Amino acid sequence: MKTLIANFKMNMTPTQTKDYLITFLSRVDSEKLDLTLCLPYTSLFIGDFWCADKNIRLGAQNLSDEEEGRNTGEISGAMLKDSGVDYVIVGHSERRKRFKEDGKSINRKIKIGLKNGLGLILCVGESLAERNTLKTYEVLKEQIESALKGLYENELERIIIAYEPVWAVGSGKTPSPKEIEEAVKEIKKVVCDDFSLGASESIRIVYGGSVDSKNIKQLNSCKNINGFLIGQACLDPNEFLKICSLVR
Repeated sequence: MKTLIANFKMNMTPTQTKDYLITFLSRVDSEKLDLTLCLPYTSLFIGDFWCADKNIRLGAQNLSDEEEGRNTGEISGAMLKDSGVDYVIVGHSERRKRFKEDGKSINRKIKIGLKNGLGLILCVGESLAERNTLKTYEVLKEQIESALKGLYENELERIIIAYEPVWAVGSGKTPSPKEIEEAVKEIKKVVCDDFSLGASESIRIVYGGSVDSKNIKQLNSCKNINGFLIGQACLDPNEFLKICSLVR
């Protein structure tokens, strides 16, 4: 069963989310997919209500690297858990770039998320310049090791690694299946070296970056990936339903 994670980013009001879910949930076959919808904070209560009995997990798009206190505008792991959230995205390239999030901050977020019973979707990936200078493995290694520092191997069961090359996010460009498979091997090598062979074999890895209904069949041919993280294409319920129907 493939994992599909939808990242709605900063889109949809609660009213729009409700209308979207009424359309989407009436037609999706959620029993055949491991599906997580990462909604805006203001729509989490809508998602919790409509997805509760649909075999669909609720996700958030970020959390604070502190547990509580004087952090105006932030949201805590405890708040997310109490809102019905199952998974939270950390380390997305947009946040690394625009909000200067580094490995130490992402590591704290992961530990806080785990402490509050949340699953984590850790985004990693190289820029085009880094790929062109053959630094993909070096970048992936640094991002994974800094994010997972101090974790126990059994905690990896609650972590999904999303390989999202920065140059593919929102660009309409995607790496070839061979390039994705090479990156997955490199991710598994880092996990194997830092934890164990068993951990590298069981860690869940999804691909993200300009996934849509036109390329999903080709991307689905990639070996050793467990699913997909979908951004822009999930905003149209009909497009997202088509993707869901093509992934098995």
